[in-house]
Amino acid sequence: MSALPLSHVSAGILRDATGRVLIAQRPAGKHMAGWWEFPGGKAADGESGVQALARELAEELGVRVGPCHRLLELRHDYADRRIVLDVYIVADYAGEPQSLEGQALKWVDPTALGAEALLPADRPIVEALLRALRLAAAREGTGQHPAVSGAAGGPATVRAGV
Repeated sequence: MSALPLSHVSAGILRDATGRVLIAQRPAGKHMAGWWEFPGGKAADGESGVQALARELAEELGVRVGPCHRLLELRHDYADRRIVLDVYIVADYAGEPQSLEGQALKWVDPTALGAEALLPADRPIVEALLRALRLAAAREGTGQHPAVSGAAGGPATVRAGV
């Protein structure tokens, strides 16, 4: 019996001007079609996690990624494959996310992410994100989500603060 194939995947947490988080639905024909996920994708040979994230978000969403901060790395085994998932908070991005690969997109309040049909590998990201947001809010001395700036009606510039 051979070992399951291993893929290195990068995922990004993008937030809008109100603090909501972007998730994407896996399109028909892809592994785990219909499930929701944090945007990103597989790293090409020789790519770092951040390089893969920047390339994938440009291809999938049409955004340019600025500074990113690692939230966590996790491993997950599916029945037919294993993944190592590098998850980043995208502290800054330019452009308005749009569906360039036919995937549905949805902005969700971070506290409502647990109710979404997220991929099993993405479930631990929700807990880590909520923990990071609580810590950032405590550092800022508020009970609110960390500050996010952006021009109303224009491309968002997100400052996650975590």
